[in-house]
Amino acid sequence: MTTERIDQSGVGLRSERGPILLAVMLSTGLVALDATILATAVPSVVEDLGGFTQFPWLFSIYLLAQAVSVPIYGKLADLRGRKPMILFGVTLFVVGSVLCGFAWSMPVLIAFRLIQGLGAGAIQPIGMTIIGDIYTVAERAKVQGYLASVWGISSFVGPTLGGVFSDYISWRWIFFVNVPLGIAAAFVLRKRFVEKAAEKTKHQIDYAGAVLLAVGGSLLLLGLLEGGVMWAWDAPVSIAILAVAVLLIIAFALVERRAAEPILPPRVLGRRVLNSANATAFLIGLLMMGLSTYVPVFAQGVLGTTALIAGFALASMTIGWPIAASLSGRIYLRLGFRWTMLLGSAFVVLGSGILLTVSATSSVVQLAAACFVIGVGLGFSSAPAVVAAQSSVDWQHRGVVTGANMFSRSVGSAVGVAAFGAVANGEIAARLGGVHKDLGKLPATVLAPAIHDVFYVAAGAAVLLIVAVAFIPNRIPEQPLAARP
Repeated sequence: MTTERIDQSGVGLRSERGPILLAVMLSTGLVALDATILATAVPSVVEDLGGFTQFPWLFSIYLLAQAVSVPIYGKLADLRGRKPMILFGVTLFVVGSVLCGFAWSMPVLIAFRLIQGLGAGAIQPIGMTIIGDIYTVAERAKVQGYLASVWGISSFVGPTLGGVFSDYISWRWIFFVNVPLGIAAAFVLRKRFVEKAAEKTKHQIDYAGAVLLAVGGSLLLLGLLEGGVMWAWDAPVSIAILAVAVLLIIAFALVERRAAEPILPPRVLGRRVLNSANATAFLIGLLMMGLSTYVPVFAQGVLGTTALIAGFALASMTIGWPIAASLSGRIYLRLGFRWTMLLGSAFVVLGSGILLTVSATSSVVQLAAACFVIGVGLGFSSAPAVVAAQSSVDWQHRGVVTGANMFSRSVGSAVGVAAFGAVANGEIAARLGGVHKDLGKLPATVLAPAIHDVFYVAAGAAVLLIVAVAFIPNRIPEQPLAARP
């Protein structure tokens, strides 16, 4: 890994590469804003379109589409180039947003969210891949601050805009607001991002692998997301979905070993640094989604706060994350990847320990403090993991490894929802004699121990995070910058 001194003015928004960085930030902003803006508008959407029992699919279908398409886009970006694929993703996301804005029923809105998710699957991983192409490891130490700021700003702007649009204009504008952002990002990328022409080699697209991954991954995430919610874990439909998913993923692995140009090349993903980075991403996704689900419930149902205060308690995690991510670059340049990520995982363990001390008599400030410390740890762990993975491969595989890392986080999120839900529902069932799906109406005496069990699982995942990051090499020889054939 390089320790070169860099001209800090050469990597800002006013530098020669500044417009490309700005375009990636705008593109990432589409995904980041969407992650927070819709939740506050759900009551207005349901009131207008109906379909209360169906609205969770607004989030599930988006996550499914995004997650399973990420590795495929990553491979296509390596074969066809970054520019055409991210432009395709931005265009698809904007088209999906416009269609969502004109939706006339809940099933139609869910279908259009699928289109949005397919666009988002290209934007984030290819945006990160472009950053890996045009900046060295040393330069990315500063660039991480710009990218982290997008998520930090979105964590505040998203809920605010969602509330304003829902209360004073129309919930439909939470989708229409994506149009000017998407157009601006596409315009700058098209005009300022100059990519070398794709080589004239005829590629053999791994269609079989793509189909098996898409279907198998979709069924796996579907089974994990809806198990214990739409159907019982031991129900025939749950067993069938998960069994078919496992068989398809096994078939995918066998196909990849023989494919001429596999979607996920086994020889690339078999490296220690990549396996460790993907395991880290999986655990980060698990912790992030699990805490995002149950911290607000604990704040409202046990501590008796309002929804707004509960949101601020969780927001402390999204504040700590970008702060740490922006600082992580300076640290890993000095200490190396492994020590920076071990520092991050230590913060996650510390925050999880604080979380275990929160009780029904605690202040919401204590809950927010625990989330902030965990957010700091996740920021110190996630950003170096992506940079380390990208730096360990050349141009031809950078899209694949970035996509695999994002896919691992998505699977971790789904597993987190499933595992934490199973733990909470198990405790509730033991106390009430059956599962109670409306957590908001449970007495605090039942809710508190159930969610505390979830916090214990989170603490266990935090310890596993230390194990995962321990296998990351401390120094990684950097591949040539944008070394495209």
